[in-house]
Amino acid sequence: MKTVLAFGDSLTWGYDPISLGRHEYADRWTSVLQKGLGHGARVIPEGLNGRTTAYDDHLADCDRNGARLLPSILETHKPLDLVIIMLGTNDMKPVVAGRAVNAVAGVKRLVGLIRNHEWGFDFDVPDVLIVAPPRICETANSFFAALFQGAMDESAMLGSLYRDLADELGCGFFDAGSVAKTSPNDGIHLDAENTSAIGRGLEPVVRMMLGM
Repeated sequence: MKTVLAFGDSLTWGYDPISLGRHEYADRWTSVLQKGLGHGARVIPEGLNGRTTAYDDHLADCDRNGARLLPSILETHKPLDLVIIMLGTNDMKPVVAGRAVNAVAGVKRLVGLIRNHEWGFDFDVPDVLIVAPPRICETANSFFAALFQGAMDESAMLGSLYRDLADELGCGFFDAGSVAKTSPNDGIHLDAENTSAIGRGLEPVVRMMLGM
């Protein structure tokens, strides 16, 4: 059986911008991907609200720095065949990083951590699939609009920049914005249909990378 680690933020955790709770398990993109892949693969969802690629959020009630957390998560779940990275939205907060190029640098750091991890036991280094999150959209939600001030234009660049990074590093690439759009309820998160769409869109890419 193939093992896939989905390393992400609230879009992977399943934050619902309508109920302000969590999407039903079946609607989360990781669950949809698991159902599509069937019994030949196991998808491990590792989503954390507010997680960044490699930057500290000093206002958080837990560690949200992806680069600091990833090695322990890799060690917990090894062996792995594929790691999916879908991060960068929280990097767009001005208080965190605020620029698309910073998110690219963070994802590059994460790929390096995966490839240089001490896998041991003759375990193979897993492949990496970089996923660009859907772009931030306009919202009347004053809190999120202020929290992500100026982030719309920056997030719109993530797709092309991540694609270039994937080519540079020899990783797989998928633009989640090609199948899903963020909700105007807060401009950041996804309704149930759009989060499910990411799982459906990823299935053929993941199948190809896993040789299924």
